[in-house]
Amino acid sequence: MASPRSSAHPQPSRRFALGLLGAASLAAGGALTVPGAAQAAAGAAGPGRVPAGLRPGGTYDQYVKQLAGQGKFSGTVLIAHRGKTVLTRSYGWADKEGGVRNEADTIYCLASGSKPFTALAIIQLAQAGKLRFTDTVGTLLKGYPQETAGHVTIHHLLTHSSGLQNLVGVEEGQLHNSVEEATAFWNEQRRKPKPQFTPGSQYSYSSLGMQILGEIVTTVSGQPFHEYVKEHIFDPAGMTDSAYYTRNDWTTNKQIAHPFLYQEDGSRIDGIRHLDAVSQWPGSPPNANGGRAFIGNGGGHGFSTAPDLVKFALALDGEKLAKRPYIDLFITPKFPTQPAGSTSPAGLHGFMGYGIIAGISRDERTLGHGGGIAGGNTNWTIYRDRDLMGIFLSNYELDTQAIIDQERKAVFGTA
Repeated sequence: MASPRSSAHPQPSRRFALGLLGAASLAAGGALTVPGAAQAAAGAAGPGRVPAGLRPGGTYDQYVKQLAGQGKFSGTVLIAHRGKTVLTRSYGWADKEGGVRNEADTIYCLASGSKPFTALAIIQLAQAGKLRFTDTVGTLLKGYPQETAGHVTIHHLLTHSSGLQNLVGVEEGQLHNSVEEATAFWNEQRRKPKPQFTPGSQYSYSSLGMQILGEIVTTVSGQPFHEYVKEHIFDPAGMTDSAYYTRNDWTTNKQIAHPFLYQEDGSRIDGIRHLDAVSQWPGSPPNANGGRAFIGNGGGHGFSTAPDLVKFALALDGEKLAKRPYIDLFITPKFPTQPAGSTSPAGLHGFMGYGIIAGISRDERTLGHGGGIAGGNTNWTIYRDRDLMGIFLSNYELDTQAIIDQERKAVFGTA
């Protein structure tokens, strides 16, 4: 029987692209805002008080508790208002064999939920004058075919309009170090793909495109990608538990949740302790085990906690990570994610910002990203017009859209 492992009282504070029509958001000028002294003294609750459905015991809390009780959720959920925790619950095991439960500060693999860190790194380098958004791949990197090198720009990669395939991680075999990881990702096959349509003409989600951006960060900055992100994003934001951890860290650090792979009989296998195991979740790639990669890259596989993601939002608003014009460039909608001719409910519009999903949900602005590996799913959403942030991090494969839908029903007062 699952049981919550953390407090619900306030405290300071692939399935790869998820919630494309509405995941996430920041306050009117940027990210989550923190009330000033006068507002705090007056007891201000921000634009619209926290809906009852998001509070402890509310509909969202009860929904996740029920999922966990049914063995369908293992992980952490958090709701924050103006950077203050409204609700946090954790269920299940980080390492069942080791007797370690998931807690409020458990570290999870974000999968593609870490793509915005890649995009922000690129934006920082643009702010520093080290690259331009109109630079082509070939301006900065070598070894790509002319169709990619000469015609795909950084802007195309950031908005998923490059036309490059959605190639993802190497999951077929175990990797043992950073050199093997880099070789596996950047062999001839990785560099061979060419745009499948005219760059900039349409949207098509591409993890490969974000991996290329990670390579650009390394080349332009002179630092390994994961070191750059730690020094320039995680450290300034105070995200002390966030990193691009290696599989060695995954096996030794008890704070990091192991991925549990779904099996046909409904059971779950620890993917770190059983690297030969594969996921049987419907739609999962063949032979998939998210624990086999050694270290992440620009396409994903960064690690974080729910509290650290709140710190990230606050750091954006406080201009700790970039100047305001560049933050605005990061978070504003730029390219529609819906195919031409498609329809969606009124008040629901999907857009990409720069490497981050910047949509409209029920006529309100949202911002964020989700992701999934074989053995986990995550999503974080900032509701810009409500000073709210919703996060769920799971080391189970699950129906992520159902949880997002329940969160939004509670946010907008329809549940």
